[in-house]
Amino acid sequence: MGYCVLHLEKAKGADSGMSAHIERTIVPKNIDPTRTHLNRELIRFPDGVCNRTAAIRHRLDTAGLKRKIGKNQVQAIRIVLSGTHEDMERMENERRLGEWCDDSVAWLRETYGADNLVSAVLHMDEETPHIHATVVPIVQGERRKQKKEEKAKRRYRTKATAPRLCADEVMSRANLIRYQDTYAEHMAKYGLKRGVRGSTAKHLSTHEYYRNLITQGEDIQENIANLLAREAEARCIIEEAEQAKMELARIKAEKKTVELKNSATKTATAALNGINSLLGGNKVSRLESENRQLHGEVAELKESIGQMRTDMQKMKESHVAERLRASEQHQREIGNLRRIIDKAKEWFPMLAEFFRIERLCRSVGLSERHTDELLQGKVLVVTGKLHSDEYRRSFAVEKARLQVGREERDGKTVLDLLVDRVPIARWFKEQWEKFRHLSVHSSQENRSKGVRL
Repeated sequence: MGYCVLHLEKAKGADSGMSAHIERTIVPKNIDPTRTHLNRELIRFPDGVCNRTAAIRHRLDTAGLKRKIGKNQVQAIRIVLSGTHEDMERMENERRLGEWCDDSVAWLRETYGADNLVSAVLHMDEETPHIHATVVPIVQGERRKQKKEEKAKRRYRTKATAPRLCADEVMSRANLIRYQDTYAEHMAKYGLKRGVRGSTAKHLSTHEYYRNLITQGEDIQENIANLLAREAEARCIIEEAEQAKMELARIKAEKKTVELKNSATKTATAALNGINSLLGGNKVSRLESENRQLHGEVAELKESIGQMRTDMQKMKESHVAERLRASEQHQREIGNLRRIIDKAKEWFPMLAEFFRIERLCRSVGLSERHTDELLQGKVLVVTGKLHSDEYRRSFAVEKARLQVGREERDGKTVLDLLVDRVPIARWFKEQWEKFRHLSVHSSQENRSKGVRL
């Protein structure tokens, strides 16, 4: 028996980015295009409303809200409904996904109100079928703060309750627990049960996921550096083997010299034997003794040379084997790391953009902490200097607003560093033109002051 999946997340503003994902106006890399035609809308939009973003706006405009909506106020709640992959696959094979969708939409309307449920889309082109639902958090009743004030002041006149926008009340801890319980009750007929109570598992946001990937990329770079160090060590082993080879050649040359000496000794011995047969005496005996001693030394030298050759051969074979093992392991690890990086870039195209923006921030002189804050979507107010590699100089800024902007180019999302909402490349060009203009003007003034009539 698998688990049912219910995940809620607050969304600020019109949430157009998520609308593009849900409605497939921007095609992600992790979908199967051959199954996109199986996706379907489960909620019919009102007349004159054509998409999810407009549906959110329409609900806010027609809800009768009395208070002005704040700039950073949550206007919609994203809800993802699904189940364990095996159970969702089983339901699809049993042709029960339509029934599951109807029951899930019925639960959404019953729990959050039919008017507040502005969108529900079934996605079939990803790995596991799931529903993206959108709820506008319109609630009835007085605010908790207002209730406390009225109780303290003992007001006797009762105000009529009015609809208001309050995501915190919809997503209170007690309500979140109740949602999990009631949705599990509705899903029991499909063999799905509630998740573990008190589980410490957390849903990763998109930014946290990309942040983890960047950290993994840094670990990969560190591993590559270690592999390069090991490669340098292997090169040292190879150089030692080459030196051993040269030493072996020298020993072979010495052996030939010894063999020549042995040949000369044998010739001298034969001559001495001839002389001894003719003359006899102590000199011949002494020469024979010295000759035997020389033969003993030559034998010992041959044995030493043989042992040295054996040791050199073993050393050479050991070095060659170690070199092969290090090279094969190095190639395997490099191949694995390259596949990991290529897969990361293929699955998450924005990862390359995050790396590029991080390098750009470092090149203009921003610290690692400021770079992290910009990648998290924060706006920085900076006073100081920004460096341009293109113009080879730094330009002063006074309370400039830095942020990372997004732009759609040929169906792809491109990031750029903005200075007072101007792309930094164009901002550097404008600062360079100002600098040149001031330099030319100052030069002309100096020349005019130096003229005498």
